[in-house]
Amino acid sequence: MPLVLHNARIVLENEVIHGSVLIENGMIAEISHDPQLSLDGVPGEDMGADYLLPGLVELHTDQVESHYQPRPKRFWDPIQAVIAHDAQMAASGMTTVLDAMRIGSGPGENLISGNARTLVNAVINAAEAGLLRADHYVHLRCEVATPDVVDVFDEVGGHERVRMVSLMDHTPGQRQYADIEAFRTYMVGKHNMTEMQFGEHVSEMRHLSAKFSENNRRRMVGRAHDRGITIAAHDDATQAHIDESTAAGVRISEFPTTILAAHAARAAGQLIVMGAPNIVRGGSHSGNVAASDLLRLGLLDILSSDYVPSSPLHAVFLLFSRGDITLPQGAALVSGNPARAAGLDDRGVIAPGKRADVVRVQTYEGVATAQHPLGSSLPIVRGVWCEGKRVA
Repeated sequence: MPLVLHNARIVLENEVIHGSVLIENGMIAEISHDPQLSLDGVPGEDMGADYLLPGLVELHTDQVESHYQPRPKRFWDPIQAVIAHDAQMAASGMTTVLDAMRIGSGPGENLISGNARTLVNAVINAAEAGLLRADHYVHLRCEVATPDVVDVFDEVGGHERVRMVSLMDHTPGQRQYADIEAFRTYMVGKHNMTEMQFGEHVSEMRHLSAKFSENNRRRMVGRAHDRGITIAAHDDATQAHIDESTAAGVRISEFPTTILAAHAARAAGQLIVMGAPNIVRGGSHSGNVAASDLLRLGLLDILSSDYVPSSPLHAVFLLFSRGDITLPQGAALVSGNPARAAGLDDRGVIAPGKRADVVRVQTYEGVATAQHPLGSSLPIVRGVWCEGKRVA
């Protein structure tokens, strides 16, 4: 059934207008500058002069794993976990989600990657059965320094909903954990390791990396190219890392840890992804480059929720309230650019002929938060439509 969303501040690719959007057959049929547009026989919904943004396209969220394993060594029903995760993502304004799930079992394994097959299949089955609010795909986070990563990929990587792989090596002393003390803080805090256990853990990780990383990276690249899957590099830090990524045909640089790597990634034509929590918190929790610094240098293309689903919208409106970006630029960071990166050209912008994936956002000004005690523009999601259907 057609629907008119009227009296909205519509965030288009290059401007914000006060107008209305006509939705037909799950697509955006018309954008009008008339904020009170009404059509005979077509129901309308008043947006109350709230913002209407394109639905967010999320490339890297780890949160489905948290719903599946809510406590150490305790697992929830996988389909129910995916449904709960989906509801959280939709309520955060996301209409397209690439669920990032780790494959590859390493030392000190927390059991999640050992259950990767179950969780990947749950996401695919729930999406195919129409159980979800948002449109879900799979992003396989491939830990190359593990003995089984290629075998697991061969089991789960053939489905059409697997749209992206990222090549990761979390071996301490390089990339994300170039600062070994940051890795120590993370592991001791999260896993309650003793100093002796930490030392043994680092030693084993380094051994596995030396044994498996190079060969597994090469094999994963070959498989991704054979299946037409987008490849991302993870935590590149040096020119050598970017050269390696470029040779592998990487399209996306996820979370480069240095300005040098970000410059090199841009020169190589890679789209640069940073975590929105990095923006909201004011820096990296690992002590690496701040996303806001890359933004100022013109080296940031995409914001991802990473570990906080509400963070992309929060980051966009925080940056907007500070005058760092316009709202169309913010929408590109969380919708248009990630859609393009994932090869989903039918969405990501509010424009005729595109999917009617839109989110209604109301803002509260001057709301103080722990990170911003003087207050900022706080976005509240008031409605979400996916292919023209109200889902949140």
